[in-house]
Amino acid sequence: MLRSPRLAFCFSFLLALGALSAASPHLLGQSIRLYVDLTDAPRNIYHAKLTIPAKAGAMTLVFPKWIPGNHRPSGPIAALTGIHMEAEGRSLIWQRDDVDMYAFHVTVPEAARSIEVSLDAITSNDSAGGGGPAASSNLLDLNWNAVLLYPQGADSDAVEFVPSVKLPEGWKFGTALMAAHASGNEVEFAPVSLTTLVDSPLIAGLHYRRIELTAAPAVAHEMDLVADDEADLAMKAEDLAAYRKLVAETGALFGARHYRQYHFLYTLSDQVGGHGLEHHESNDSAAAERTLLDPDLHMLYAGLLPHEFAHSWNGKYRRPAGLATRNYQEPMVGDLLWVYEGLTEYLGNLLAERSGLWSAEQYREALASTAASLDHRSGRTWRPLEDTARSVQTLRMMMDPRWSNWRRSLDYYPEGELIWLEVDAIIRRQTQGQRSLDDFCRRFHGGQSGPPLVVPYTFDDIVRTLNDVAPYDWATLLKERVGATGAHAPLGGIERGGWKLVYNEQPNVFTQALEKLAKFADFSYSLGFTVAEDGKLDDVIVGSPAYQAGIGPGMKLVAVNGRKWTAPVLHAAIKAAQGTAAPVELLVENAQFFQTYSIAYHEGGRNPHLERISSEPDVLNVVLTPLTR
Repeated sequence: MLRSPRLAFCFSFLLALGALSAASPHLLGQSIRLYVDLTDAPRNIYHAKLTIPAKAGAMTLVFPKWIPGNHRPSGPIAALTGIHMEAEGRSLIWQRDDVDMYAFHVTVPEAARSIEVSLDAITSNDSAGGGGPAASSNLLDLNWNAVLLYPQGADSDAVEFVPSVKLPEGWKFGTALMAAHASGNEVEFAPVSLTTLVDSPLIAGLHYRRIELTAAPAVAHEMDLVADDEADLAMKAEDLAAYRKLVAETGALFGARHYRQYHFLYTLSDQVGGHGLEHHESNDSAAAERTLLDPDLHMLYAGLLPHEFAHSWNGKYRRPAGLATRNYQEPMVGDLLWVYEGLTEYLGNLLAERSGLWSAEQYREALASTAASLDHRSGRTWRPLEDTARSVQTLRMMMDPRWSNWRRSLDYYPEGELIWLEVDAIIRRQTQGQRSLDDFCRRFHGGQSGPPLVVPYTFDDIVRTLNDVAPYDWATLLKERVGATGAHAPLGGIERGGWKLVYNEQPNVFTQALEKLAKFADFSYSLGFTVAEDGKLDDVIVGSPAYQAGIGPGMKLVAVNGRKWTAPVLHAAIKAAQGTAAPVELLVENAQFFQTYSIAYHEGGRNPHLERISSEPDVLNVVLTPLTR
């Protein structure tokens, strides 16, 4: 990965020549060699060896801390084990910095020209950024940042690596890296910058499938799939057609491709951590093992690959200036994550529908679920959206569902979607349908096709481009949407789109599928809580009927109106209380004590949906229209 501001000035290279050191070995014609033994992946431990060019004297090596796409200091330092350093066949004494836990000091002997570093990475928890193991008995996910050190102070573009791996016997792999040569189960890749290496994860498995999505002479796009079972790799013809259309739709939307080739790295397993992480020339995504086979799972995960694919333009190519750091130790500033992630959330879901992975009805149900959730987010009365972006480091540490509605979570994703839908609707209205957010994307994310490049931007750049597409007071609108507090979510895009958010007893198909998968019941818009299958109250909305009655998250629901709790029993009690004066009686356990709470709620079941406003044009339907045939 290269950053255009530095490429623009030839003298930057001359200055670098005057600062040759072990921190920039490639300028001496040297590279760091990295060998990763993955044969112990089923035990969730990777073994790595590095040969790092060096010169005599003090040297500091660092472990990547701030990981792109995670927007926080998430480098799995606690999983780094078995560190050993040597030079000229002699062990070296190293010492961790007493302040920076990611830095390691060592003294290089006089005659040494390099040092050898061996280390292990324990991958049983969150090493791939997904909150779970990175490997199972039959597959693995390698994020290179978890198995390397590099010289402190180095520019990640200026450090060259020669990576290689040893795979378990019989396993095949997928990655955007170019293989230089292979022998048996060992593969060496062509030299790349540290930036490109960290940006190019590798997946591998005993059960592997490669699917070509484009044919020459078009830019190559392929899917690399691994699964714990061969049967889970079966892709229906309609899904294959949808992913091929996804590639075509992004070409029509953005007008350029900022990669040499693109790989959809897709892991299908219930044994590893679910995640989606964007990269310039690939995405690293993990979903449930039967996602290609089960209709509910298919619907719930349909937006994952389109979201991460859209990031290649929005997030990787165009990136907020505060996130475009020169290496992995410099802190990131996430104030524009409502653009980085929020716009991508909007585009990813839109592309899922335009490509055929979702139906229009499924898109609307998902949008209704998002809108209702945010419209009942009690924390929005004290915490503006922008603060959820600035606070990503702390919010990522607090993923406990208790009081999450009051605390707020990573709302820059879903609320960003609502904001950009509103922007799209305004552009269409201002231009009488002649322009849309599609035009903004082509202007802002398009440009010249070619290899990966980073073009940073600021808030003013966003506003300027929007005004080029359709003059409007965008600065005021956007600052209000992200900087103000209030009781309700920004639903202007839905309403300008010719629809409105309504509630009735009919289940929302998206929420219903999620309840089935995660084994919980959602009563957020009636009594005001979500409850796990075992009765544990995950969260209670501040101000809701349940909250007013004295119920809080972490308590355990035992009985409803004197009968053992189940979701159907509670649904029936809510329906029976509708239009009456009788309360819903809940027996609740709290830290080994029991109490009955009377909830005065009489409005029946409430599930979110979108309903057409007959007097308004159906702009949302136009928004969903594919750009290609």
